Amino acid sequence: MADIIQLLPDHVANQIAAGEVVQRPASVVKELLENAIDAKANNIKLLVKDAGKTLIQVIDNGHGMSVTDARLSFERHATSKIRSANDLFQLHTKGFRGEALASIAAIAHVELKTKQAQDEVGTFLTIAGSEIVSQEVTVTPKGTSVAVKNLFFNIPARRNFLKSNQVEFRHITDEFHRVALAHPNVAFTLIHNGSELFNIPKSNFRQRIVNIFGAKTNERLVPVNETTEVLTISGFVGKPEFAKKSRGEQFFFVNNRFIKSGYLNHAISAAFEGLLKDGAHASYFLNLDVPPETIDINIHPTKTEIKFDDEHTLYAIIRSAVKHSLGQFNIAPLLDFDRDANLDTPYDYKNKSAQVPKIEVDSTFNPFQEKQTSSAPRAAFKKPSSDHWDGLYVGLESKGNNEQQAAGFDALEFESTAKTGTLFKEDSKATFQLHNKYVISTIKSGMLVLDQNKSHQRILYENFLQQLTLRESVSQQLLFPVLLNFSPQEIDIIKQVKDDLEHTGFVFSKFEDRAVEISGVPINVPESEVNDVLEQVISAIKNDVPDSHFSAMDLLAKSMAKSLAIKTGQSLTNLEQEHLVNSLFACKEPNMSPNNKTTFITLSVDELDKKFN
Repeated sequence: MADIIQLLPDHVANQIAAGEVVQRPASVVKELLENAIDAKANNIKLLVKDAGKTLIQVIDNGHGMSVTDARLSFERHATSKIRSANDLFQLHTKGFRGEALASIAAIAHVELKTKQAQDEVGTFLTIAGSEIVSQEVTVTPKGTSVAVKNLFFNIPARRNFLKSNQVEFRHITDEFHRVALAHPNVAFTLIHNGSELFNIPKSNFRQRIVNIFGAKTNERLVPVNETTEVLTISGFVGKPEFAKKSRGEQFFFVNNRFIKSGYLNHAISAAFEGLLKDGAHASYFLNLDVPPETIDINIHPTKTEIKFDDEHTLYAIIRSAVKHSLGQFNIAPLLDFDRDANLDTPYDYKNKSAQVPKIEVDSTFNPFQEKQTSSAPRAAFKKPSSDHWDGLYVGLESKGNNEQQAAGFDALEFESTAKTGTLFKEDSKATFQLHNKYVISTIKSGMLVLDQNKSHQRILYENFLQQLTLRESVSQQLLFPVLLNFSPQEIDIIKQVKDDLEHTGFVFSKFEDRAVEISGVPINVPESEVNDVLEQVISAIKNDVPDSHFSAMDLLAKSMAKSLAIKTGQSLTNLEQEHLVNSLFACKEPNMSPNNKTTFITLSVDELDKKFN
């Protein structure tokens, strides 16, 4: 049999490697920003066009590269970060495998301009599909500029898998936030299609969080600081009352590198146990400094997952540190069984001496005397005689109202226990509520059991979808407009679905960089729920952004129905229960919720009879 195994050409191998490193334009942004950080740049500018499909350019003022290094940097496995395998466990830089630039150059047109401080002129390289088109001398400032154009130009299939510009740019913004948060000592600028979206100066970590997520974030942060032999924790967690329904503001940085860890995230959730509403997620921005030899970064192509030597210890320390901070700043109650709160001394009396109590005794007082013998005026005390005790109650029944009022009987009140209704009455109910979760109704064949939350979601979903489709809605004007604070990214999402939201009844009176003012809401949306509804919409669009207009309306109707539906645990009156049943079966598809969950089941009399056989 002939030999069938052969070596792949370099350009094919680079394209395969690019599939691991470059999944979308945001992957290119991440690699280029991290390279600029490794070059010791303190000012980085990111320019993006058409969500990175047309152009991604990163300009930094770092060390720059020589002519040889500029040419060699696009070769596979060429790196200045490591020399041996042992260096993988002493990493202090971002990129180290030497695959990023080679993979990017294999699937795009790349232009590189770089110059070192001691050189008079720089180097200008042009690369297309792993092939160097030209190399010239150019005049350029110190640092490096990498422009990636026409991403996936030679792999049309990969380009077709890219989402809409809104989706792809949202991923780019996420990567930008992660790198910017990890390095507050570096100034960052983000420009998209000629518009400057972020211009973040050098600052401390707290100010960097505020610059990215808005000024209102400052008052929501609780500092966390803990130093141990195996781990140093610094950063902030969000107050429980400001928890959101999305996981957008959750950041772990290990040695200034953003990571994702469901295990460590569970430690944060455990620290917030009992403080968050159902479905709410705490915000956190935590820096974890660990010895480099105790972690393995090289287990995932995107380097967002890290393997720890002792995850259990880190879990316990993080949970304890966050819980301690919440208690220290009076966010969570502290339990100290060794301290009696009754013995606490007010601060005003802290330095005052105790006063000796004085005891005054009237030596002339005699309770058995009818009149006092003391010269001091005292109230007369007369002991009733018990000789004629049987006459004490004579004539009590014939006393008039005046005497009764004098005796104080007019103010008498009699205690009575509240009447409690029974489940079964003479006039039988058509519906019953079970555990404030299910609504039970009788039907000819047996009984009907509804899930009140899922059923109400279906009812609201069809109502909202009809309003969005027919553009018929009724708005309730607010006496005082509501001003809600969001991040610039969230404001951009609201602007995208502004027209659809207005068709459901929302009225937006003003848009600012980090806030939106609402002067009208749909009739069935309470003013207190407006913020939760918009957060649910933002979260839904972030996680599943549609490309067509119809699916956008469908997603909006689903998210609003989920936030406004009757919650599990809510008690319903008999009239509300009947209305829920009737409204559900007036829907076009009453069997399923908007998320394809069963809304009701039926139990026939025969099925019930079998249970008793």
